[in-house]
Amino acid sequence: MTAESPVGAFSGSSLFPPIADYGFLSDCEVSALVAPSGNVEWLCLPRMDSPSVFAAMLDRDAGGFRIGPADIRVPAARRYLPGTMVLETSWGTPTGWIIVRDLLLMGPWHHDEELSQTHRRAPTDYDASHVLLRTVRCVSGEAQVALDCEPMFDYGRRPVRWAYTERGYHQGLAKADGQELELMLTTDLRLGFEGGRATARTLLREGDTRFCALTWTTHEPPYTFQDAYARLVWTAHHWQHWLARGDFPDHPWRGFLERSALTLKGLTFAPTGALVAAATTSLPEVPGGSRNWDYRYTWIRDSTFALWALYTLGFDWEADDFFWFIADITERDEELQIMYGVDGERVLEERILDHLEGYEGARPVRIGNAAYRHRQNDVWGAVLDSFYIHTRTRERLDERIWPMLRRQVEAALKYWRDPDRGIWEVRGEPKHFTSSKVMCWVAADRGARLARLRQELDLAGRWQAAADEIHADVCANGVSERGVFRQHYDTDALDASLLLIPLVRFLPSTDPRVRDTVFAIADELTVEDLVLRYRTKDTDDGMAGEEGTFTMCSFWLVSALTEIGEYARAHRLCEKVLSFASPLGLYAEEIDPLSGRHLGNFPQAFTHLALINAVIHIIRAERGRLITPKWPGTVPEP
Repeated sequence: MTAESPVGAFSGSSLFPPIADYGFLSDCEVSALVAPSGNVEWLCLPRMDSPSVFAAMLDRDAGGFRIGPADIRVPAARRYLPGTMVLETSWGTPTGWIIVRDLLLMGPWHHDEELSQTHRRAPTDYDASHVLLRTVRCVSGEAQVALDCEPMFDYGRRPVRWAYTERGYHQGLAKADGQELELMLTTDLRLGFEGGRATARTLLREGDTRFCALTWTTHEPPYTFQDAYARLVWTAHHWQHWLARGDFPDHPWRGFLERSALTLKGLTFAPTGALVAAATTSLPEVPGGSRNWDYRYTWIRDSTFALWALYTLGFDWEADDFFWFIADITERDEELQIMYGVDGERVLEERILDHLEGYEGARPVRIGNAAYRHRQNDVWGAVLDSFYIHTRTRERLDERIWPMLRRQVEAALKYWRDPDRGIWEVRGEPKHFTSSKVMCWVAADRGARLARLRQELDLAGRWQAAADEIHADVCANGVSERGVFRQHYDTDALDASLLLIPLVRFLPSTDPRVRDTVFAIADELTVEDLVLRYRTKDTDDGMAGEEGTFTMCSFWLVSALTEIGEYARAHRLCEKVLSFASPLGLYAEEIDPLSGRHLGNFPQAFTHLALINAVIHIIRAERGRLITPKWPGTVPEP
């Protein structure tokens, strides 16, 4: 359906780069976002969810770290070195060309008593080096290069003081009052300090090179360009070797799958295996609006998509690590929350940072996420389907796991009749959301299947009877008079979460209610073919204003169209949604369908997970071997 943009017109000028123009760096413990200007505008230390040291993307005065041509702010080209998380930016100046490479270093595993205590998953041969490395090379002519590093600790609230170390002008130490964190800047440039800024400037001629390395632990930085370059090469090879472990189909869209896999790996907190929803907080879903949330946490509902995507692409180690992160939490907590911190923290108190301007003035800026307290009844279905996928790939059910699963199924059966806040975490009144009931059915259905695998037939029979009861309730109350599944039992409004119905095998894809629901969403809940979560005028979500289309939901529609046999339409839509990828192949949470502008936190894991699901659906359909998926797995039935 063609319509006006749901988020209105955009201003043509801004001090902030478009969200889609940021480059994403990660060492699987921290992540950084780099603006096209060469400024690092987001970095939280020492974890992905820690307070920021650079936050210029939320306030131009909240800290940044730039290196590049002294007087040029627009690069000629940017790319990732193929198969890596190494960002390369090429700059043309009136007098020459330079290339800047940015990365968070990976290195061989090395035991650090202080750091290794955080590793609960099996350490591999590589680990984060806790170094942000930036190299510069002049490839022709000459160019003035400038460095400007101004950290602001604690989300821009605490400026630093710089001091030279015993290495003189080539190393500075940054400290701030009341902060344990210290930053070390090491470089072969000559540093000067101006208040909280470390600066340097030099003229590079053809063949000249320079480096700078920012460190925050006891790990040694490189002290020469040769050492810095060797570590860059090691890190690039690490990413390429990691990617080579994957199983990627030979297809024109392979590059989208590879970049999505790298992005998901980069959004993983390696010490625990947790997958964060996004690298950022408070990037607005509406320009200048208040729909700004902190996504630097792990959502239980992501688990099924994550396991399916990782297993499908051959990354069993990462899938297992995330699985055991979920298992640890499931074993520990009597009742599951919908989300946790990257080390399994339960309390994620939401606070507003009034001192920050917000991205393009979008306020409030929030840290923490009050949704951790929400009752969302889909969580048990996500857990059970995750464990079911894991079990079918292993052909066994770990004895440690079974008591946890029994508890989760029983919780689903205890609460499925209650209203909740649904998959979208609405902050209005709880409702009987159809998708939540469906996911409670998934919990009972998968539980019964697993019980049958264990030959616990009495339990399997009781759970199957409960699954049948939930199924009948949804079919009786969750379908409107026109035969289309509805958002909740008190409305006829559509909801994109209903696209999961064919993916979880709630009903056969040939069922008229399934087909009509998919077509209704495709025709009525879209703007320029891209899918909205819901119409805000029809849904009490507790927030003001509109929002953009949810890219994840557009990819869900691709998968659902494929499921019901609408292959040509699915292919066209997939091609269109892929065309909105950022210049570096990344996706934020939402897209304004008229301008193509990305909105919301960035890059977003769920979007990349849904991309993998959609692209694999298309490829398998093209090859005539679409395997029956669970939500959204492709594990054959026993």
